[in-house]
Amino acid sequence: MAKQEYKIAPSILSADFARLGEEVDNVIKSGADIVHFDVMDNHYVPNLTIGPLVCEALRKHGVEAPIDVHLMVKPVDRIIPDFAKAGASYITFHPEASEHIDRTLQLIRNEGCKAGLVFNPATPLDYLDYVLDKLDMILIMSVNPGFGGQSFIPSALQKLRQARKIIDDSGLDIRLEIDGGVKVDNIREIAEAGADTFVAGSAVFGARKAEDPNDYDSVIRAFRDELAKAG
Repeated sequence: MAKQEYKIAPSILSADFARLGEEVDNVIKSGADIVHFDVMDNHYVPNLTIGPLVCEALRKHGVEAPIDVHLMVKPVDRIIPDFAKAGASYITFHPEASEHIDRTLQLIRNEGCKAGLVFNPATPLDYLDYVLDKLDMILIMSVNPGFGGQSFIPSALQKLRQARKIIDDSGLDIRLEIDGGVKVDNIREIAEAGADTFVAGSAVFGARKAEDPNDYDSVIRAFRDELAKAG
């Protein structure tokens, strides 16, 4: 298939929650493509974040960009219809968090959303052998899930290359997303390993300037400049 267009997906985990709607408006206005939505349950991962009501609130606020909901919860099936109803575009989950992965993927699609699987740093890609035809996204974690602001794990590059080959050989329209430690100085290398969708939290929202806390143009532009150099 033709090379996927690069998409930048700021993670709102690093945004200012006191003015979340405004933050999302500003980051999309600055050129971001997708809103990445980290859902943690203090069970599957050691942290607690946000649920469907926040997703619904962003839609009611007027956010029209795709919302990419990354479920770090166990079990997952119960919460999927709630996020679909709240306005999720993509719903991705970890295979370890589902008793029946194929069924969970079908549930997501039956609810009208695009479906994806998430692979932790030590989770093998073997699951793809059986469910590739039900996927719209593969998300490779380049940090261990549960906290923002972690450093990129270099072995994720090899996993990206493997996943890219699997996608290309299949001929299917599947996005390849990376999440964790993505910064201006490594996004080109990550793209060259095969990623086409880039989650960045602290690298984006941490770049706000004191004189203009609403301006994310410079960091998004820096990402685009580096991606333009990717071979």
